[in-house]
Amino acid sequence: MPTSKKVEPKKAAGTEEGAAPKKGAQPIQTTRGMRDILPIDQPHWQRIAEVFQAMARDYGFERIDTPMVEDASLFVRGVGKVTDIVEKELFQWETPGGEHVALRPENTASIVRAYVQHGMLNQPQPVRLWYKGPFFRYDRPQAGRFRQFFQGGFEVLGEADAVIDAQLILISYNILRELGLDPIVKVNSLGTPESRANYKNALVAFFRSKKNKLTEDDKKRLLKNPLRLLDSKEEHMQELKAEAPQIVDWLDEESKTHFMRVLEYLDEAQVPYQLDPYLVRGLDYYTKTVFEWFAASDDQELAQAALGGGGRYDGLTELLGGRPTPAAGFALGLDRVVSRLKDLHPNTTTQVRKVDVFLAQLGEVARKKALVLFEEFRKAGIPVGEAFAKASMKGQMEAANKHGAKWAIIIGQKEVMDGTAILRDMDAGTQEIVDIKKAVHEVKKKLGHISPQA
Repeated sequence: MPTSKKVEPKKAAGTEEGAAPKKGAQPIQTTRGMRDILPIDQPHWQRIAEVFQAMARDYGFERIDTPMVEDASLFVRGVGKVTDIVEKELFQWETPGGEHVALRPENTASIVRAYVQHGMLNQPQPVRLWYKGPFFRYDRPQAGRFRQFFQGGFEVLGEADAVIDAQLILISYNILRELGLDPIVKVNSLGTPESRANYKNALVAFFRSKKNKLTEDDKKRLLKNPLRLLDSKEEHMQELKAEAPQIVDWLDEESKTHFMRVLEYLDEAQVPYQLDPYLVRGLDYYTKTVFEWFAASDDQELAQAALGGGGRYDGLTELLGGRPTPAAGFALGLDRVVSRLKDLHPNTTTQVRKVDVFLAQLGEVARKKALVLFEEFRKAGIPVGEAFAKASMKGQMEAANKHGAKWAIIIGQKEVMDGTAILRDMDAGTQEIVDIKKAVHEVKKKLGHISPQA
């Protein structure tokens, strides 16, 4: 398992201890697997935030933020000791105080921990929570996958009814549709831990008969976690999976009934879905319903890249020290969602901030007056713009037009001496002299915020 250790920063070539690097030193780059989210991409991220907040409000979910650093045992116990996340991808280390901690690789275990720790199981049930934030996995960086990635999700704790599973699928469907994507959801049922254990035995027997076709990694999965073989995207495994036993044949009656009710709810809500008997998800805590979202695409690689998924995890709360509590949830991979949005809208750019009034000035003393006046407009709630660093009036007026200002206030040396300002109508080109102390009041009247007689 990857661990961190204290690493002394490398000195720039040709520098002594404490000395500034020589001219021409190599610029520092982002750490492998990390990246900056630049202003040009922010409109997509902002849109996602707006949609998540709107859906949470519409469906009655409350926001929760969990810490990025947790006790590592939370994920070993919650996610599963023999999952790829814990075995290969967990950022973990020992603190100077001897604590074994990890950066969160997902949020369901953290939310269940918070649910138990803060006594939310004593609140009226179910508890509906949503989140959005960064997560970390020591994964092999590749296209669309980062070591710091972002997820947003919804969780319902304290309710076992199949309608919750269906509603969570419906919410995630609505989020993706609202963002302009054409999503496809694949669904399956893993049943109870007992029925899954029986299915594992059948699966192991099948793959042992095909052992000569398995890779070394496949053989390790067969020993440690045979269900993970069904999660493989390797071409040779696709052929083997087509012959493998299906978990639906091993489900107990209660799980079958639960799953059929989920599908009936989806049919009633007209949510299109595909049954996938080999869908298992990569985490040990899932029970009964599981599902994954994909984007409809002619590109085979894109079509196989999940946008997110979820399912039911009825045993996780008890596993983490709480009383038995049914629960279900989902998470969407926001990096992949943004990638799809960029494919669909390649020409999206950051929006220029629109303002009602723009402050222009000539000279240092006038700039000081304009700096103070800007704060007065801001506190009055009037969108205001400026270009204080520009000296020329032409450049400032160009900036005013760029920001769509309705009015411009111009302050020069004469206006400073007279205690006045020029108020210019940017559309008509007309202007008038106003008392600088009444500039905010005059603009409010022009904008119709107060009556002209006031």
